[in-house]
Amino acid sequence: MPIDDEHPSPPDVAAMLTGQTSACKAAREAIAAGGEVQIFDGLAPHWMVHSITAKRLRLSLKRGLPKTIGLEETVAILARHRGEQLRTGSIVAADRLSFFTLYFDDTGTELLACYGRAPTPFEH
Repeated sequence: MPIDDEHPSPPDVAAMLTGQTSACKAAREAIAAGGEVQIFDGLAPHWMVHSITAKRLRLSLKRGLPKTIGLEETVAILARHRGEQLRTGSIVAADRLSFFTLYFDDTGTELLACYGRAPTPFEH
């Protein structure tokens, strides 16, 4: 068996961030500036991923966290994938001021949604 089959190359996440949510542009910029991309092993059931993300949205709205971008869109996108297994990942900006959560299909080849926290101008 070829070695390449044992360790497939990771997907180009920056290329996958094509505007699924309003956080995609900031996430691409974080990667371009040296951010660390990680796609987690294993799958999570839709109900778990969606309920956690929806709870984050409710808390964000309750606390008024304007720095969170793309979260409302992500919850809506995840709602359309009921019954599926999903893969998750993250992007941590090199300066550690931005963090993004990624949601993929079960194969990790299609990015479904992205949300994150981008710094305000005062945090630079």
